[in-house]
Amino acid sequence: MNYLTPDLCDENPELVRVMEPLFTNYGGRRSFGGEIVSIKCYEDNSLVKSQAACDGQGKVMVVDGGGSLRKALLGDMIAENAQRNGWEGIIIFGCIRDVDAIAALDLGVQAINTIPLKTEKRGIGDLNVPLQFAGVSLKPGEFIYADNNGIIVSSSALSASSD
Repeated sequence: MNYLTPDLCDENPELVRVMEPLFTNYGGRRSFGGEIVSIKCYEDNSLVKSQAACDGQGKVMVVDGGGSLRKALLGDMIAENAQRNGWEGIIIFGCIRDVDAIAALDLGVQAINTIPLKTEKRGIGDLNVPLQFAGVSLKPGEFIYADNNGIIVSSSALSASSD
């Protein structure tokens, strides 16, 4: 499905919250959206890995990594698993790695930067909790949409624009 965030903003101004423009599109799917599954973690991607193994049809994994630029919370193997399990996309307030491999996947991926270092898996993090970063508060079960123009959040599902 193709989402155009400018059109969604124009058509639903009272329903959308716009994230600060901190993110870069790294995935092969340039436009994506779906129901939020939230993860809060810091330099430990244990929950990102376990959630990528779950059914992600119609969902977007939103990861608050505290904005850390020291460790990558997503790499090619976890991203490939997420694609296999039908995730629409992953948004990471933190870093990713293996960007060339991720760019070849049919998966939306946005993050604030890249770094080649992986995390240690210590099993630390919180699943499906409210998050606040990039100037926006969001909750599991809300909806998020992303493209090259930016990222928006809504408490209800929005219709995709056709272009």
